[in-house]
Amino acid sequence: MKKMKLKRVNNKTFKDGFSEFILNCRSRNLRDKTIEHYEQSYNQIAKYLDESILVSDISKETFDKFILKTKENSNINSQTLHTYSRDLKTILHFFMDQEYMSRFKIVLPRVDKHPIEAYTDEELGKLLKKPNTKKCEFTEYRNYVMTAFFLSTGIRLTSLINIKIKDINLSEDIINIMHTKNRKALTIPLNNQIIKLLREYLNYRQYRDLDDYLFCNIYGKQLTKSSITQALLTYNRGRGVGHTGIHKLRHTFAKKWILSGNSVVSLQRILGHSNLQMTQNYINILVSDLKKDVDNYNILQEFSNSFIKLNYKNK
Repeated sequence: MKKMKLKRVNNKTFKDGFSEFILNCRSRNLRDKTIEHYEQSYNQIAKYLDESILVSDISKETFDKFILKTKENSNINSQTLHTYSRDLKTILHFFMDQEYMSRFKIVLPRVDKHPIEAYTDEELGKLLKKPNTKKCEFTEYRNYVMTAFFLSTGIRLTSLINIKIKDINLSEDIINIMHTKNRKALTIPLNNQIIKLLREYLNYRQYRDLDDYLFCNIYGKQLTKSSITQALLTYNRGRGVGHTGIHKLRHTFAKKWILSGNSVVSLQRILGHSNLQMTQNYINILVSDLKKDVDNYNILQEFSNSFIKLNYKNK
């Protein structure tokens, strides 16, 4: 027999409900950047979904119409549409959990898959050429070390910004990443080359306290996302590399890791992915590069003589 529930009268509008959703996010101590993201996403969602609609009136048809209206009235790409839809799904699930609306299955729109952009070996050769420390400025040398660090660890930009001197353990060849997307501390092993480079960099860094940030501006202060993005853009252009991007460095790390035949499970851990499927996406869109390896290792070509003889005998 179905359990009886009290039927609650709900006159909350979508706008009112979102304010409650944000309050809940703050009570759960979500990062400020995460809350800011939801607020920015809501401003876009509200262009295609009436803020005054009652939460209790929201249905699967409402969600589907939101997707269609967004696609018809904007030039956003599939990834952006997926992001807005995913955020709306999160908000609606909050409403469902509060029993403000009927529960229904929400299917997100698919994202068009594009090949991962990674640096070529020629570009990497330019970016990883060590500057003359007797002539270059601190910023150029720092940008060189940051580039090498990104390519050696594959960490996210927000993680790199928050690394402190005390997080590096050069005696054990590891670094502790305390600021991660899922708030779970991550320990990453460091290769011999980046260890040597960090030792040298710390001599130039001239830090005074172990709580100082590893990568800093010329005044020893913490860098920001925008300052690092601009710094690496200037650095790349100075090296004759036209395209740049933090994600491109991260993708290059993942690509090199996969094409070297290393463990996908280990890659998942290093990249800080919550599940293996996210890491698997890197492999799925590296098909063109993997195709080259398959061509280089053609088992039928290796045993072509035996293959031909076998076919001849069968005749």
